[in-house]
Amino acid sequence: MPPSVIYRSAPLYELVMAVLYGRHYAARYKTIAELIPDGASVVDLCCGPGVLYTRYLRRRPVSYIGVDSNPGFVRRVIQSGALGIVADLSSAEIPEGDYVVMQASLYHFLPNAKPIVERMIAAARERVIVAEPIRNITGSRFRLLSAIGRSLTDAGRGGEGLRFKESDLDLLFRDFPVEKSFLIPGGREKVFVIRKSSRV
Repeated sequence: MPPSVIYRSAPLYELVMAVLYGRHYAARYKTIAELIPDGASVVDLCCGPGVLYTRYLRRRPVSYIGVDSNPGFVRRVIQSGALGIVADLSSAEIPEGDYVVMQASLYHFLPNAKPIVERMIAAARERVIVAEPIRNITGSRFRLLSAIGRSLTDAGRGGEGLRFKESDLDLLFRDFPVEKSFLIPGGREKVFVIRKSSRV
């Protein structure tokens, strides 16, 4: 299944995300960046065009690896001066790093997202940070709006109608060593910070 048009264009992807998040668009990245200390190595899974790095981490003393299945997005990451890896995370090995991050992409691994979280924890030396939408236009009661939302967020993996509710996320992360969880400004995404543990 080919991906939605927004996954073929980094500028269009950013524009659509900015429209969806409105005035809180910048806060979703800033919130994650503030959780990462100077000197850390960061592995950003399903990184898109690397906005977390290019706008919030590039001028800080951190090392960054962006991983995405979209070669165009990874090319943008590499052009920005970071390391980029093209990989399908449903099967590819996750690079090790102090902080392993995933923003607004956990739904791609539904209906069973637990294994990818376990693999993230195994790859992290210090923390895992997951931020996932809990308010989605795909869940709109208006059929046309819901259909548009599913089409726009189809990365070509299938199952794009599946999304998390807040209660679903809370249930998923109940079995992990969550250090803290909170909503980003605007309340569209919920963030889970998982401390490294030998048990998952």
